[in-house]
Amino acid sequence: MELCVIEGDGIGHEVIPAAVRVLRLVAPDVQVHHAEAGWDCFEKTGSPLPEEALNLALRCGAVLFGAAASPSYPVDGYYVPVVRLRRELKTYAALRPARYLPVPTARRGVDLIVVREMTEDLYVGHEHTEDEGRTGVSEKVITREATENVAHQAYLLADREGRSKVTIVHKASVLVQSDGLFRKVALEVGAEFPHITTEELLVDTAAYWMVKDPLRFDLILTPNLYGDILSDMAAAWGGGLGLAPSLSLGDGVALAEPVHGCAPDIAGKNIANPTAALMSLALLLRYYWHLDAAGVRIEDAVRRTLEDGIYTADIGAVEPVSTTAFVDAVCDRL
Repeated sequence: MELCVIEGDGIGHEVIPAAVRVLRLVAPDVQVHHAEAGWDCFEKTGSPLPEEALNLALRCGAVLFGAAASPSYPVDGYYVPVVRLRRELKTYAALRPARYLPVPTARRGVDLIVVREMTEDLYVGHEHTEDEGRTGVSEKVITREATENVAHQAYLLADREGRSKVTIVHKASVLVQSDGLFRKVALEVGAEFPHITTEELLVDTAAYWMVKDPLRFDLILTPNLYGDILSDMAAAWGGGLGLAPSLSLGDGVALAEPVHGCAPDIAGKNIANPTAALMSLALLLRYYWHLDAAGVRIEDAVRRTLEDGIYTADIGAVEPVSTTAFVDAVCDRL
Protein backbone atom coordinates (compact mmCIF):
# COMPACT_ATOMS: atom_id res chain seq x y z
CA MET A 1 0.00 0.00 0.00
CA GLU A 2 1.43 3.34 -1.10
CA LEU A 3 0.14 6.86 -0.58
CA CYS A 4 1.08 10.04 -2.43
CA VAL A 5 0.78 12.99 -0.03
CA ILE A 6 0.41 16.50 -1.44
CA GLU A 7 0.01 19.23 1.15
CA GLY A 8 -0.71 21.99 -1.37
CA ASP A 9 -1.01 25.52 -0.03
CA GLY A 10 -2.08 27.36 3.12
CA ILE A 11 -3.41 25.21 5.94
CA GLY A 12 -2.72 22.14 3.82
CA HIS A 13 0.77 22.33 5.35
CA GLU A 14 -0.81 21.87 8.79
CA VAL A 15 -3.79 19.55 8.43
CA ILE A 16 -2.20 17.03 6.05
CA PRO A 17 0.86 16.33 8.26
CA ALA A 18 -1.65 15.87 11.09
CA ALA A 19 -3.45 13.23 9.06
CA VAL A 20 -0.18 11.49 8.18
CA ARG A 21 0.71 11.39 11.87
CA VAL A 22 -2.57 9.60 12.60
CA LEU A 23 -2.11 7.28 9.62
CA ARG A 24 1.20 6.05 11.00
CA LEU A 25 -0.59 5.02 14.20
CA VAL A 26 -3.46 3.07 12.64
CA ALA A 27 -1.85 1.75 9.42
CA PRO A 28 1.94 1.80 9.80
CA ASP A 29 2.44 -0.48 6.79
CA VAL A 30 1.30 2.23 4.35
CA GLN A 31 4.32 3.68 2.52
CA VAL A 32 4.05 7.47 2.39
CA HIS A 33 5.59 9.48 -0.47
CA HIS A 34 5.53 13.28 -0.67
CA ALA A 35 5.05 15.53 -3.71
CA GLU A 36 4.39 19.21 -4.34
CA ALA A 37 1.52 20.91 -6.17
CA GLY A 38 -0.43 24.14 -5.93
CA TRP A 39 0.16 27.88 -6.19
CA ASP A 40 3.38 27.91 -4.17
CA CYS A 41 4.69 25.09 -6.36
CA PHE A 42 3.68 27.04 -9.48
CA GLU A 43 5.60 30.12 -8.33
CA LYS A 44 8.65 27.97 -7.58
CA THR A 45 8.67 25.61 -10.55
CA GLY A 46 6.36 27.15 -13.16
CA SER A 47 3.91 24.25 -12.90
CA PRO A 48 0.96 23.81 -10.51
CA LEU A 49 1.28 20.02 -10.89
CA PRO A 50 4.77 18.93 -11.95
CA GLU A 51 5.03 15.73 -13.96
CA GLU A 52 6.93 14.00 -11.17
CA ALA A 53 4.03 14.68 -8.79
CA LEU A 54 1.49 13.42 -11.31
CA ASN A 55 3.54 10.32 -12.06
CA LEU A 56 3.91 9.58 -8.35
CA ALA A 57 0.16 9.91 -7.86
CA LEU A 58 -0.51 7.55 -10.78
CA ARG A 59 2.02 5.03 -9.46
CA CYS A 60 0.67 5.03 -5.91
CA GLY A 61 -2.99 4.99 -6.94
CA ALA A 62 -3.95 6.66 -3.65
CA VAL A 63 -3.55 10.39 -2.99
CA LEU A 64 -4.12 12.54 0.09
CA PHE A 65 -4.39 16.16 -1.06
CA GLY A 66 -4.60 19.26 1.12
CA ALA A 67 -5.77 22.42 -0.63
CA ALA A 68 -4.59 24.63 -3.48
CA ALA A 69 -4.82 28.39 -3.73
CA SER A 70 -6.69 29.83 -6.70
CA PRO A 71 -5.93 33.44 -7.63
CA SER A 72 -8.95 35.60 -8.41
CA TYR A 73 -7.42 36.71 -11.71
CA PRO A 74 -6.20 34.83 -14.79
CA VAL A 75 -2.61 33.60 -14.61
CA ASP A 76 -1.01 32.10 -17.73
CA GLY A 77 -0.09 28.49 -17.13
CA TYR A 78 -1.91 28.09 -13.84
CA TYR A 79 -4.79 25.69 -13.29
CA VAL A 80 -6.27 24.08 -10.20
CA PRO A 81 -4.05 21.00 -9.76
CA VAL A 82 -6.60 18.83 -7.99
CA VAL A 83 -8.97 19.11 -10.97
CA ARG A 84 -6.28 17.74 -13.27
CA LEU A 85 -5.46 15.05 -10.72
CA ARG A 86 -9.07 13.89 -10.75
CA ARG A 87 -9.08 13.72 -14.52
CA GLU A 88 -5.73 11.95 -14.82
CA LEU A 89 -6.63 9.43 -12.12
CA LYS A 90 -10.14 9.10 -13.60
CA THR A 91 -11.81 9.31 -10.23
CA TYR A 92 -15.38 9.37 -11.44
CA ALA A 93 -17.30 9.10 -8.14
CA ALA A 94 -16.94 11.57 -5.26
CA LEU A 95 -18.19 10.44 -1.86
CA ARG A 96 -19.24 13.35 0.33
CA PRO A 97 -20.68 12.08 3.63
CA ALA A 98 -22.47 14.38 6.06
CA ARG A 99 -22.78 12.76 9.46
CA TYR A 100 -23.61 14.30 12.81
CA LEU A 101 -20.59 15.24 14.90
CA PRO A 102 -20.91 16.52 18.48
CA VAL A 103 -20.39 20.21 17.75
CA PRO A 104 -22.90 23.05 18.25
CA THR A 105 -23.38 23.66 14.52
CA ALA A 106 -24.37 20.07 13.60
CA ARG A 107 -27.84 18.51 13.51
CA ARG A 108 -28.53 15.27 15.35
CA GLY A 109 -29.63 12.33 13.25
CA VAL A 110 -28.11 13.48 9.97
CA ASP A 111 -26.30 10.61 8.25
CA LEU A 112 -26.26 10.90 4.48
CA ILE A 113 -23.83 10.52 1.60
CA VAL A 114 -23.80 12.51 -1.62
CA VAL A 115 -22.27 10.53 -4.49
CA ARG A 116 -21.31 12.99 -7.20
CA GLU A 117 -20.16 12.19 -10.73
CA MET A 118 -16.78 13.91 -11.17
CA THR A 119 -15.61 13.73 -14.78
CA GLU A 120 -18.17 15.59 -16.87
CA ASP A 121 -21.31 17.78 -16.76
CA LEU A 122 -20.66 21.53 -17.07
CA TYR A 123 -17.25 21.04 -15.47
CA VAL A 124 -15.69 19.56 -18.62
CA GLY A 125 -14.61 23.11 -19.47
CA HIS A 126 -16.15 23.28 -22.95
CA GLU A 127 -16.70 27.04 -22.94
CA HIS A 128 -16.43 29.83 -25.47
CA THR A 129 -17.70 33.32 -26.10
CA GLU A 130 -19.71 34.61 -29.04
CA ASP A 131 -20.94 37.97 -30.30
CA GLU A 132 -17.58 39.63 -29.65
CA GLY A 133 -17.60 38.57 -26.02
CA ARG A 134 -21.22 39.49 -25.30
CA THR A 135 -22.36 35.86 -24.97
CA GLY A 136 -20.78 33.08 -22.96
CA VAL A 137 -21.57 29.46 -23.86
CA SER A 138 -20.88 26.35 -21.75
CA GLU A 139 -21.57 22.78 -22.85
CA LYS A 140 -23.11 20.26 -20.46
CA VAL A 141 -21.80 16.77 -21.23
CA ILE A 142 -23.44 13.62 -19.85
CA THR A 143 -22.43 10.18 -21.13
CA ARG A 144 -23.87 6.71 -20.56
CA GLU A 145 -20.47 5.32 -19.55
CA ALA A 146 -19.76 7.89 -16.85
CA THR A 147 -23.29 7.66 -15.48
CA GLU A 148 -23.12 3.87 -15.32
CA ASN A 149 -19.79 4.09 -13.50
CA VAL A 150 -20.97 6.48 -10.80
CA ALA A 151 -24.38 4.82 -10.45
CA HIS A 152 -22.85 1.39 -9.90
CA GLN A 153 -20.45 2.88 -7.35
CA ALA A 154 -23.36 4.54 -5.54
CA TYR A 155 -25.56 1.44 -5.37
CA LEU A 156 -22.67 -0.82 -4.38
CA LEU A 157 -21.84 1.65 -1.60
CA ALA A 158 -25.46 1.72 -0.45
CA ASP A 159 -25.49 -2.07 -0.47
CA ARG A 160 -22.26 -2.31 1.51
CA GLU A 161 -23.34 0.30 4.06
CA GLY A 162 -26.80 -1.17 4.53
CA ARG A 163 -28.47 1.97 3.27
CA SER A 164 -32.05 1.47 2.18
CA LYS A 165 -32.68 4.33 -0.24
CA VAL A 166 -30.96 6.07 -3.15
CA THR A 167 -32.29 9.43 -4.33
CA ILE A 168 -31.44 10.26 -7.94
CA VAL A 169 -31.25 14.04 -8.39
CA HIS A 170 -31.55 15.67 -11.82
CA LYS A 171 -33.37 18.33 -13.84
CA ALA A 172 -34.64 16.12 -16.65
CA SER A 173 -37.86 18.09 -16.80
CA VAL A 174 -35.92 20.87 -18.57
CA LEU A 175 -32.61 19.32 -19.66
CA VAL A 176 -34.22 16.41 -21.46
CA GLN A 177 -31.19 15.17 -23.42
CA SER A 178 -28.43 15.53 -20.80
CA ASP A 179 -30.11 15.12 -17.42
CA GLY A 180 -32.64 12.91 -19.13
CA LEU A 181 -29.85 10.50 -20.04
CA PHE A 182 -28.44 10.60 -16.49
CA ARG A 183 -31.89 9.81 -15.09
CA LYS A 184 -32.51 6.98 -17.54
CA VAL A 185 -29.18 5.25 -16.96
CA ALA A 186 -29.25 5.72 -13.17
CA LEU A 187 -32.73 4.16 -13.02
CA GLU A 188 -31.50 1.23 -15.11
CA VAL A 189 -28.67 0.61 -12.68
CA GLY A 190 -31.02 1.01 -9.73
CA ALA A 191 -33.22 -1.76 -11.13
CA GLU A 192 -30.28 -4.14 -10.61
CA PHE A 193 -30.64 -3.55 -6.85
CA PRO A 194 -34.33 -4.24 -6.17
CA HIS A 195 -33.76 -4.48 -2.40
CA ILE A 196 -32.77 -0.78 -2.35
CA THR A 197 -35.53 1.79 -2.72
CA THR A 198 -34.93 4.23 -5.56
CA GLU A 199 -36.59 7.64 -5.69
CA GLU A 200 -35.92 10.68 -7.86
CA LEU A 201 -36.13 14.40 -7.19
CA LEU A 202 -35.65 17.48 -9.31
CA VAL A 203 -32.61 19.36 -8.08
CA ASP A 204 -34.56 22.40 -6.87
CA THR A 205 -36.88 20.14 -4.87
CA ALA A 206 -33.88 18.28 -3.47
CA ALA A 207 -32.34 21.59 -2.35
CA TYR A 208 -35.61 22.50 -0.63
CA TRP A 209 -35.67 19.22 1.30
CA MET A 210 -31.96 19.48 2.14
CA VAL A 211 -32.78 22.70 3.98
CA LYS A 212 -36.14 21.62 5.41
CA ASP A 213 -35.49 18.01 6.42
CA PRO A 214 -32.06 16.49 5.66
CA LEU A 215 -33.06 13.38 7.61
CA ARG A 216 -35.18 12.24 4.65
CA PHE A 217 -32.00 11.50 2.67
CA ASP A 218 -29.89 8.36 2.87
CA LEU A 219 -27.71 8.35 -0.27
CA ILE A 220 -27.96 10.94 -3.07
CA LEU A 221 -26.77 10.17 -6.61
CA THR A 222 -26.28 13.21 -8.81
CA PRO A 223 -24.37 14.75 -11.73
CA ASN A 224 -21.31 16.87 -11.06
CA LEU A 225 -22.72 20.39 -10.67
CA TYR A 226 -25.72 19.49 -8.52
CA GLY A 227 -23.53 17.28 -6.35
CA ASP A 228 -21.09 20.13 -5.80
CA ILE A 229 -23.89 22.33 -4.48
CA LEU A 230 -25.94 19.77 -2.54
CA SER A 231 -22.90 18.29 -0.78
CA ASP A 232 -21.88 21.72 0.49
CA MET A 233 -25.44 22.26 1.74
CA ALA A 234 -25.33 18.89 3.47
CA ALA A 235 -21.99 19.74 5.08
CA ALA A 236 -23.73 22.46 7.10
CA TRP A 237 -25.71 19.75 8.93
CA GLY A 238 -22.48 17.86 9.72
CA GLY A 239 -20.99 20.89 11.44
CA GLY A 240 -19.67 22.94 8.51
CA LEU A 241 -17.16 22.78 5.69
CA GLY A 242 -14.26 22.72 8.15
CA LEU A 243 -15.36 19.24 9.21
CA ALA A 244 -16.39 17.93 5.79
CA PRO A 245 -14.36 15.10 4.22
CA SER A 246 -14.40 13.71 0.69
CA LEU A 247 -13.07 10.76 -1.26
CA SER A 248 -13.05 10.49 -5.05
CA LEU A 249 -12.95 6.90 -6.35
CA GLY A 250 -12.12 5.41 -9.73
CA ASP A 251 -11.09 1.97 -10.90
CA GLY A 252 -8.26 1.08 -8.53
CA VAL A 253 -7.53 4.71 -7.62
CA ALA A 254 -8.62 7.15 -4.92
CA LEU A 255 -8.13 10.81 -4.03
CA ALA A 256 -8.90 11.92 -0.47
CA GLU A 257 -9.15 15.61 0.32
CA PRO A 258 -10.80 17.85 2.90
CA VAL A 259 -13.52 19.98 1.36
CA HIS A 260 -12.30 23.26 2.86
CA GLY A 261 -9.93 25.55 0.99
CA CYS A 262 -6.40 26.65 1.82
CA ALA A 263 -7.58 29.43 4.22
CA PRO A 264 -4.64 31.83 3.74
CA ASP A 265 -5.93 34.12 6.51
CA ILE A 266 -5.17 31.52 9.18
CA ALA A 267 -2.34 29.62 7.49
CA GLY A 268 0.77 29.14 9.60
CA LYS A 269 -0.99 29.99 12.89
CA ASN A 270 -1.52 26.40 14.07
CA ILE A 271 -5.25 27.01 14.58
CA ALA A 272 -6.75 25.19 11.57
CA ASN A 273 -9.26 22.42 12.19
CA PRO A 274 -7.78 19.09 11.01
CA THR A 275 -11.06 17.17 11.36
CA ALA A 276 -11.89 17.15 7.64
CA ALA A 277 -8.42 15.88 6.75
CA LEU A 278 -8.60 13.15 9.41
CA MET A 279 -12.05 12.05 8.28
CA SER A 280 -10.94 12.06 4.62
CA LEU A 281 -8.12 9.75 5.61
CA ALA A 282 -10.65 7.51 7.34
CA LEU A 283 -12.66 7.33 4.11
CA LEU A 284 -9.52 6.37 2.21
CA LEU A 285 -8.79 3.56 4.66
CA ARG A 286 -12.34 2.25 4.61
CA TYR A 287 -13.38 2.52 0.97
CA TYR A 288 -10.09 2.17 -0.91
CA TRP A 289 -7.82 -0.07 1.15
CA HIS A 290 -10.81 -1.76 2.86
CA LEU A 291 -9.16 -1.32 6.26
CA ASP A 292 -12.50 -0.75 7.92
CA ALA A 293 -11.26 -1.16 11.47
CA ALA A 294 -8.52 1.45 11.02
CA GLY A 295 -10.92 3.94 9.44
CA VAL A 296 -13.51 3.45 12.16
CA ARG A 297 -10.83 3.93 14.83
CA ILE A 298 -10.04 7.37 13.42
CA GLU A 299 -13.70 8.35 13.17
CA ASP A 300 -14.37 7.22 16.75
CA ALA A 301 -11.28 9.01 18.09
CA VAL A 302 -12.30 12.27 16.42
CA ARG A 303 -15.85 11.92 17.67
CA ARG A 304 -14.73 11.26 21.26
CA THR A 305 -12.34 14.22 21.12
CA LEU A 306 -15.22 16.49 20.12
CA GLU A 307 -17.52 14.93 22.72
CA ASP A 308 -14.99 15.93 25.35
CA GLY A 309 -15.34 19.56 24.23
CA ILE A 310 -11.92 19.80 22.64
CA TYR A 311 -12.49 22.26 19.80
CA THR A 312 -10.37 24.38 17.48
CA ALA A 313 -11.24 28.07 17.16
CA ASP A 314 -13.66 27.66 14.23
CA ILE A 315 -16.07 25.63 16.39
CA GLY A 316 -16.58 28.60 18.70
CA ALA A 317 -14.97 27.20 21.84
CA VAL A 318 -14.39 29.45 24.84
CA GLU A 319 -10.88 28.02 25.14
CA PRO A 320 -9.96 26.72 21.68
CA VAL A 321 -7.01 24.40 21.20
CA SER A 322 -4.36 24.49 18.51
CA THR A 323 -4.20 22.17 15.52
CA THR A 324 -1.37 20.28 17.22
CA ALA A 325 -3.24 19.97 20.51
CA PHE A 326 -6.34 18.66 18.75
CA VAL A 327 -4.32 15.98 16.97
CA ASP A 328 -2.59 15.14 20.26
CA ALA A 329 -6.02 14.51 21.76
CA VAL A 330 -7.07 12.32 18.83
CA CYS A 331 -3.84 10.31 19.12
CA ASP A 332 -4.38 9.88 22.87
CA ARG A 333 -7.80 8.41 22.16
CA LEU A 334 -6.41 6.11 19.49
